[in-house]
Amino acid sequence: MSLRRRTTTRVTVDQQRGVFMISVAAELADMHPQTLRMYESRGLIEPKRSPKGTRLYSQADVERLRRIQEMTTELGLNLAGVERVLVLEEELERATRRLEALERRSAQMREEMAAELENVRRSLKAEIVPYKTSTDLIRAEEVRPPGRRSIRIERDGG
Repeated sequence: MSLRRRTTTRVTVDQQRGVFMISVAAELADMHPQTLRMYESRGLIEPKRSPKGTRLYSQADVERLRRIQEMTTELGLNLAGVERVLVLEEELERATRRLEALERRSAQMREEMAAELENVRRSLKAEIVPYKTSTDLIRAEEVRPPGRRSIRIERDGG
């Protein structure tokens, strides 16, 4: 007797790819297929279509259907409320993505500004001459150019 080894092949599918027919999607979402049709007519869900027009639901569609069901059964929202919540969630997601992009750009600009400031500091470092206030005593040798004789000025004490 020969034993055949059984192999299992796992296939990963993009979350957005329509792979489930309406009956399978309805079963996965624990809904009646007619409910899915109604949700589609209200614009709550937009399944992909095959070349022949068959509705094809993605994993993301099934998750959205489950979310809709959660809002209607557990939270007691009507479909108008569900529509509003979904619109607000999408707006929030867009705003969050925009904020994240702006934060990334801000960090990049801060880095560029710090690098430019460091370049300016380096370029000016050679040009900067120490400043001594008028109360500091300065020796004649520090001021007199080399090779020049100093002139002595005497003051009267009176």
